[in-house]
Order: sequence, then structure tokens, then C-alpha cells
Amino acid sequence: MKPAEIDARLSALSEAGETLRRRPAHETLSVLAQVMDGWSDARSPWRRDLAEQLPPATGFSRETVEAGLERALDGWTGAALLGRVEREIGSPERLDTPGEQMIAGFETTAVLLAGSIPMPSLLEIIAPLVLRSPVLAKAAARDPVTPRLVADSIAHFDAGLGACVDVVDFPGDDAACMQAFLSAECISATGSDETIASVRARVAPPRRLLVAGHRRSVAALGPEAVAGDARVRACEAVAVDVALWDQQGCLSPVALYVVSPDGDAAAVVAATLAEALDATESSWPRGSIDPAAAAAVSRERAEAEMRAAAGRSVRVFASEGTAWTVILEDDTSPRPAPLHRFVRVVPVAEEAALRSALAPHRRHLAAVAIDGFGAESAALARALADLGVSRICPVGSLQSPPLDWPHEGRDLIHPLARGALLERPRG
Repeated sequence: MKPAEIDARLSALSEAGETLRRRPAHETLSVLAQVMDGWSDARSPWRRDLAEQLPPATGFSRETVEAGLERALDGWTGAALLGRVEREIGSPERLDTPGEQMIAGFETTAVLLAGSIPMPSLLEIIAPLVLRSPVLAKAAARDPVTPRLVADSIAHFDAGLGACVDVVDFPGDDAACMQAFLSAECISATGSDETIASVRARVAPPRRLLVAGHRRSVAALGPEAVAGDARVRACEAVAVDVALWDQQGCLSPVALYVVSPDGDAAAVVAATLAEALDATESSWPRGSIDPAAAAAVSRERAEAEMRAAAGRSVRVFASEGTAWTVILEDDTSPRPAPLHRFVRVVPVAEEAALRSALAPHRRHLAAVAIDGFGAESAALARALADLGVSRICPVGSLQSPPLDWPHEGRDLIHPLARGALLERPRG
């Protein structure tokens, strides 16, 4: 793809947007609600096609994809979208009717996608369309499938709205193509911290830039969830959160903190979690990974074994091959997260120590799943929110985010809008 082609695509979208903005905003929103209902229906052709096409493109097993989509999209309905729109911008008439407080979408919005999890692509393409801003999406290298299926689903319900979505694909290191892509009036970018820094350097006001950098999640078990049947249930729930999407998303926990004054509790939890992860292999086998990723898993296993051999209270629970790994740590020191179903179990004696252990990670924390804190749960949630965590949920539900989750701690639609104030004559 050449920069001139990207320029032409943006021009075509701009023209399509002129037609779109002449239609009542509620009509566009009604179509988008139908699109969301289609994606929330497991029988829809787009869900079927995604389940078929995503595994060979990403390496996920089909079983993992189907289970992940079922859990994530179950509540992502048209009604949920309408509810979020109303909460964020009020009536869509604000896009049509002159009034004191008015909003508008940008002429075009460029959406830079990242990762291999399909749900963010769906939301990031739909959000600007709510404001009647046409979308040029760059497919992520690890997921070339989802954006085109989303575009197809929109065109199925409304050809005119479908003309306001286009998908391009070019290497991320193609500076000329990236510069052309980022010439849109509004840019929504997701990626690594390095990618976000590069985008920031290329985009200057008055263009709008929204970014979402690298994020990770963790889980924490309190004293009421580290013994007996409660421990087994909690570890099975954490295993679900880890196994779905092979720990590749920002909502996949990379560590499990065990909050208990009992020094042996974390070891028992680690063994139980290992059993639970082993059981998930029969239902949702981990997908394929490249040699570098497998080497990273093996390297971190070996490093933990060396610490254990040196007399540290570290244990390694691992499958044959690299299908899953649980490392019982003996301190809260930050360590690499190789992903691909690799979890560190970290003991902390009390809740205050948990907050201290998480504080160094506050810049990158997306969500924390909790269980077993009883009456202290609300206070813990408040403390986590103060650390910048944007989602606190029960264990086992990390991979089922509600549509109104404030990802990055902000609204989904309103930051993509331009505002205008109409001042009446005085006197």
C-alpha cells in the first residue's frame, strides 16, 4: 500500500461522511445497535466467520476463541450500546439540533488497532460512527481478521454507513504510510508504549489524539478464599481468566496475589491453580506460540528453578512443554511476564502489603479481580481505584467486561467528540 492510496481512502471517507451527517443521528445509532445485536448473537455469520478465521491468523485454538467470544460478547447488545451513548452524550439529538451545548464528530477518525483480541476492535470502530465520524482502521498485525468482519457487518445493515468504514493494512514501520494514516482529524491509537510514543511525536493539535498503551491485570485472593472449597473455586475462576485468549489481552491476569498471614497459604493456592490450569487444557487448549515466546517461558522457568536451588522458597509448577506455568514466588519483586498462560503466585501478609506491592505497577494496571476479602472488599476497591485501576471485578469475570467499562479510566465516545457552546445575547 502507498501513502497516496491512504490519502485517497481518507478523501473518500470524508465525502461519505458528508452524506452521513445529513441523516438524523438516531438513524445511525439504530443501525449500530443492530450491529451490536448481531455480534452478541453466537449464530450470526460474523461470529461464525471470526471463529473460523481468527485461529489460523492468531494461533488461538478454536475452542478458546469460541469460549472467549461467548463470555465477552454476551452482554454487548444494542441496548447496552444505547445505554452507554445516553450516559456519555445524552440524546443523539445533540448531534443534530441547535442548542446551548452541542457536539459533533470529526471529519474522519483514524483507528490504529493492536493486539489479537477482537473485542476492542469492534468497539473502537463503532465509537466514532456514533458521532457520525467515518473510520479508517489499520488492522493489527496479529489480527487482520476482525476489522474487516466488523466493516462487513456494518455494511450488511446499512450500505451508506458501511461506506463510512474502511480498513487498511501496511507495515507499522512504514513511516510514509503511517504519516498519511495519521493525517486524519482524529486519531485513536492502541499499542505498546513505544508505538504510542511514536504516534504522539507525529500528531499535533488541533488534531485530536486518544491513546491506550500497554496494560496488564492481576488477581488477588483474600483470607476467605485461600482454604477449602473456596480456594478451589477461586483458583478455577482465576484459571478461566488466564486461559481465555491465552493471556494475550490487557484483562488477562499475569499474577495472583495471596493475602494471608498464613505463610503456607500461597503454596497451597499455587498448587491448586496449577491443577486448574491443567484442567483447562482439555476444554480450551492453548494455541501455538512462536519460538521466541516459548523461549521466554522456558527462560523464566529456569530462572525460578535456579532461585529455588539456591535455597529460596520458590516453586515451579509446569506442564510438559510450555502449555501452562505457575511460579510460587517468595517476595513481591517485579518480574517478567512471559504470558501464554504463565502466572506468578505472590504471597502478601496483609491488605496494606497488597496495595504496596501493586503501587509500582500503577501506570500499567488495567483491572484487578478479587475474591475472599469479605467486608473489606469495598475499601480495597477504593484503594485500587486510587491506584488508577479502571475495573475491579470478581475472579473469573475478567474476560467478560461490561460494555460500559471505562477503559483507560475514561469514556468511550465522548472523548472522540468536538464540543460547541451557543451563547445567547445578553439583556
